[in-house]
Amino acid sequence: MNRQDNDKWLDEALTDVIGSQEPRTDFAKWKNDHPDAVEMLTSRAGRQISAAPGPLSIRSIIMKSPITKLATAAVVIIACLIGLSLWRGTESGIALADVLARIEQVKAYRHKMSIQNWSTKVTGEDPNKRYNFRETRSTSLTSQEYGTKNKVINPDPNGGESTFSKEVYFLPQKKTFIVIMHKEKKYWRKELDDADIEEIRKQSVFSNTDPRTFLKGILKTKYESMGKSTMDGVEVEGFRTTDPNTTDPNLWFDIKIWVDVKTRLPVRFESSLTSVEADQMGDRWTMHIVMHDYQWDVPVDAAEFEPPVIPDDYTGTVVKRHFNEEPAIQGLKVWVELLGKYPENITDVGDTVLRLAEKSETPAAMRLKEEVKGLRTEEEKINKLADFLVPIRGLERFYGMLQWDKKDPAYYGKTVTPKDADKVLMRWKVSDNEYHADNEYRVIYGDLHVETVTPEKLAELEAALPK
Repeated sequence: MNRQDNDKWLDEALTDVIGSQEPRTDFAKWKNDHPDAVEMLTSRAGRQISAAPGPLSIRSIIMKSPITKLATAAVVIIACLIGLSLWRGTESGIALADVLARIEQVKAYRHKMSIQNWSTKVTGEDPNKRYNFRETRSTSLTSQEYGTKNKVINPDPNGGESTFSKEVYFLPQKKTFIVIMHKEKKYWRKELDDADIEEIRKQSVFSNTDPRTFLKGILKTKYESMGKSTMDGVEVEGFRTTDPNTTDPNLWFDIKIWVDVKTRLPVRFESSLTSVEADQMGDRWTMHIVMHDYQWDVPVDAAEFEPPVIPDDYTGTVVKRHFNEEPAIQGLKVWVELLGKYPENITDVGDTVLRLAEKSETPAAMRLKEEVKGLRTEEEKINKLADFLVPIRGLERFYGMLQWDKKDPAYYGKTVTPKDADKVLMRWKVSDNEYHADNEYRVIYGDLHVETVTPEKLAELEAALPK
């Protein structure tokens, strides 16, 4: 096939997809139907780039081809073929996929963050009035090799001096997670395995603040350019998405990113998440996250990720990974004492129990409300509630660990009560446990006693559950 016939055939092949009403949808099929065209375009673009004396745009490559009538559309096609990233939806000069690739080359970076939480009433009050407002600020150092360390500050709501409250170390290389709470003089240390490390990285606080995860989420959506501006003396371009594909459909959200035009690295992230539906207390919750003051490609060494020596007067807990059900039982006990029944499900139980406790009149609930009411500062109240929630969080973590390790867990709190001594409240498989046969299950009953049963016995117990 000579050059003229070659170009004519390629012109016709391209027309197949360019003429489609939905070229993006048809493009994968077109590539399969025209492998020779794919190879030709890739080879031609590659030769042009290799031969160019300097930077060469895809547009200039196409405009040198005889098939000029397809130039604009072919830009998109050839970009896909040679793996170049085009930003979708605007004439922006910045490709967010390139920003992601640039971030993934960074070995270490610093940044600051502010997380604000508040609630509003759906009815009965000014919907713009905020209450239960909480804020934390932190400075972070993240290294691909060593992990992440955070210093957390609680701002004084009255405008006074902020207090340094805790340090958090996530150290995958050492397989360790450490929280040091300075005001309470406490610490918490957990030994990690590979599953724990992956789970921590997926938790909301880490995933919502990791710029890579943040950008990957945006790239799956329809987003728009907010144009160019100047931020802290740096020329930036902003992007924004409210596409519901970004996150949980039960949330309203508004996500923004500003990118340095020169370095193609983020300067600022903002994320606002608000619950679509009110909870049982009529509250709609909002979280606003701001990440800023980024320093990219900073030098680090292992010594910077060594946790400080914990003072002798600090008390703490060291958690080793195992399937001891005691954390779950303690969490269930606290819930029952507070509300008189078990949670219907084990999702976000920590936040849910506090909202439900506001209307509960059990002795435990009344005692908790009185204790919190007697505290002087907002910080003291937050610390009191955090301590109270420790066993509840333990229940949530325990069940999440069972799910992560595919232990076939099930929970029946919707129908089983504390009076159902012979009914299955929670169960999971105890395979991979050296003390049990692979086909046995561990069961927590309605009165919170525990035993190990065979699959046949479990089937009998679950058949007897209330419908």
